[in-house]
Amino acid sequence: MKPGSVIIKKYGNRRLYDTAGSRYVNLDDIAAFIREGKDVQVLDAKTGKDLTRVTLTQIITEDAKDKPTGLPLELLRQLIVASDEVRQEFVMWYLKSAFDAYQKVQDAVQTRLGDVQSAILSPMDMMKKFLVPSAPPQARTDSKEAEELRKRVSELEARLKRPARAKRAKRVRR
Repeated sequence: MKPGSVIIKKYGNRRLYDTAGSRYVNLDDIAAFIREGKDVQVLDAKTGKDLTRVTLTQIITEDAKDKPTGLPLELLRQLIVASDEVRQEFVMWYLKSAFDAYQKVQDAVQTRLGDVQSAILSPMDMMKKFLVPSAPPQARTDSKEAEELRKRVSELEARLKRPARAKRAKRVRR
């Protein structure tokens, strides 16, 4: 058995004993072990015969007892009438098919939820880009470059004024 395994001994009086925990347990405790991911093995205390399959089936049956769902009565009757081999093959096929169908539905639901979530979030992200003010452009603080630009602007202004003075002078002379 692997680490985290639990060995349960079943006695003639139907009591179940957890050898690792040194205590008596019930079917709910065994179900909890399995949900926790522990590997559970149930053995007959006298013979050592493996009773795990029977016990796990009993847990499922006990759990289904309180719920109206489950296998239809007619199907259960036919399973009792059928031979052991046919019954075992059918139950294995049925459970595998049902579980595969369940997994496919779960995967489809998860995919759809992901699609819906991204469809909802995408427009919101786009709106945020327009609603959140962006930072103002930063002014350049390079003083040398700024000084050169001021000098060029001054030169250009001076050039523009020169032809205007020359034209005015010609007009006044006339």
